[in-house]
Amino acid sequence: MYKCEGNIPVLESERLRLRAMERADAEILFRYWSDPEVVKYMNISPFASVEDTLEMINLLNGLSESDDTLRWGIELKEEEILIGSCGFNVWELSGSYRGEIGYDLGREYWGHGYMSEALHMLLAYGFETMGLNRIEALVDPDNVRSRQLLGAFHFHEEGLLREYQKTDAGFIDLLMNSLLKREFYRAGI
Repeated sequence: MYKCEGNIPVLESERLRLRAMERADAEILFRYWSDPEVVKYMNISPFASVEDTLEMINLLNGLSESDDTLRWGIELKEEEILIGSCGFNVWELSGSYRGEIGYDLGREYWGHGYMSEALHMLLAYGFETMGLNRIEALVDPDNVRSRQLLGAFHFHEEGLLREYQKTDAGFIDLLMNSLLKREFYRAGI
């Protein structure tokens, strides 16, 4: 059973809480989303202001109201501080039953297993609650850490999507990764 904050359910694990992002989170998220190393593979430019961050929080929360996206803030439960975000960028429940995930963490929280913990909740929610059959992740080929994380969850790298997305630097290639519901359960993740 999940609590909800608007249309965004609250998910909890041992160390983390996935929850709706709030106005009060803008300052800390700006610190992460303005860091060139954090946004390097997010295919966005570093944010220029706290106001830009607040606009993004409002946009993401608004999109969750119309079922266009579902983005959580990742909170350390004991400290009650946001360390990043994750969620479903898009999903389709008619026909293909698939969704695409994305995630980010503040640099000081890299390498502590937080994203693995958050990803486990995200995948379980997608397969069990949303009814997805396939979860995808588009990853820059140079993003070794993300590729390793997805590999640990038994995602399959299906292939290179050439010049798939336009960024400020031009068109970039992305790797299509996928995990099927039956693979998730078979792996016992």
